[in-house]
Amino acid sequence: MSNSLEITRPLPGARFGGTVWLAGKGGQSDARAVIDAAEASANALPEALAQCGGLLLLIGMQAIAEDPALLVRLSRRFGPEVEDYRQTLTRSNMVHESVSEIFVVSNIPSVGRQPPPLPDPPLTAGGKLPVQYPHRKGWHTDQSYRRPPPDISLFFAVAPVPQGQGQTLFADGAAAYDALPPALKQEIEGLEGLHVQPGTGRSRDAVMAGESPRPLAPHERSQQQPVVRVHPVTGRSALYLCESGQMDWVEGPLVGLEPGPYGEGARLLDELMAHLTRPEFIYVHEWNPGDLLVWDNRCLVHAATWFDAAKLERLMWRTTVHGNPGSLYTGERKSWIAETQEPASAS
Repeated sequence: MSNSLEITRPLPGARFGGTVWLAGKGGQSDARAVIDAAEASANALPEALAQCGGLLLLIGMQAIAEDPALLVRLSRRFGPEVEDYRQTLTRSNMVHESVSEIFVVSNIPSVGRQPPPLPDPPLTAGGKLPVQYPHRKGWHTDQSYRRPPPDISLFFAVAPVPQGQGQTLFADGAAAYDALPPALKQEIEGLEGLHVQPGTGRSRDAVMAGESPRPLAPHERSQQQPVVRVHPVTGRSALYLCESGQMDWVEGPLVGLEPGPYGEGARLLDELMAHLTRPEFIYVHEWNPGDLLVWDNRCLVHAATWFDAAKLERLMWRTTVHGNPGSLYTGERKSWIAETQEPASAS
C-alpha cells in the first residue's frame, strides 16, 4: 500500500479480507486522514481490495457520520461512477437527504426497513451463528438484477446495534469456486442465472405461495448473469449467484434448466449455494460505530442477520460504485434506466 496506509490480513476468523490502518498510528484511525492518504495514492485501496479477496475493513471512521460527503470521496477511490440514487428510481425515503449518493439502510422511520427473521433454529447444533444455506437465507450480491451489475459497495455504520445481533456475513465466491469438484465445474461452465429485482412476485417464496407475478416494465426485466464470473482485475473465477429473493423462480433460476422452485435449476442452485456458504468460506462482521466495510460484488456474496428491531434502532449508509464490470458487459446500456426516464432533480 502507500506510505500512509498499511494492511493486516486476513480478517479475524476468516481466510480472506483485510483491515486498513494509518501507518504508524498504533491501530488508531481517522476518516479524513485515511481518505487524504487514499487520494494521495490513487491505486492503494483498489489494489488492497484485490489482494484481500474483495473485502476491506476500515475502523474509526466516525467523522463520516458528521460529514457524509466523506463517504462519497472515499467511494470514488474504487471506480469512476458513484451511483446517484435520485437518478435510479429509488424511493426518496431511502436516499440521504443531502447526499444523494448515499442509500439509507435503517429500521427507523421513515425508512422502516426491517431485519430478516431469525433462522429456524436460531443456532446451529453446535450453538454457533448459522451461516450455511439453507439454514441461513438471504445470501445475495448487490443489484445482480442489473446489467451491467455494480462493482463495489461501501457500508458505513452510523449507529449499529450491539454486537451479537445485526451482523453482516460474507462468502468468498472465488475460494468456493476453486474448491468445487471438477465435474461440477464442468457442469456449470457457461451456465447463466436469471436475476430479478425483489418485490416483483418472482421470488421463490412468492412462486411457492401461488402468487401471480406482476408485469415487468422493460427496465425491470430479469437479467441473465454468468454463474461463474471472471473478475476483471484479478482474473479469478468466482461463483456469482444469489438465492430466493433475487433469482427469477418463474422463468429460472438457471437459464436452460427446468424452471421453478422444484425443478432441475432449483436443485443445482441449492447445491451451489450450500457449497458457497460453507463455514470455511465465510467472514462474520460484528459491527462497531464508525466501522466501514468495502466489498467487491464481483466475487463475494453477503447476507444480513436478525436484530431486535422492536427494541433497537440501526442506521447504516451504503454507496455503490460502477465502472469495471468486465469485458462481458462492454458497450451495454444500463438495463435499469427506462429509455423514457427523465433525469431526476438533485434538489
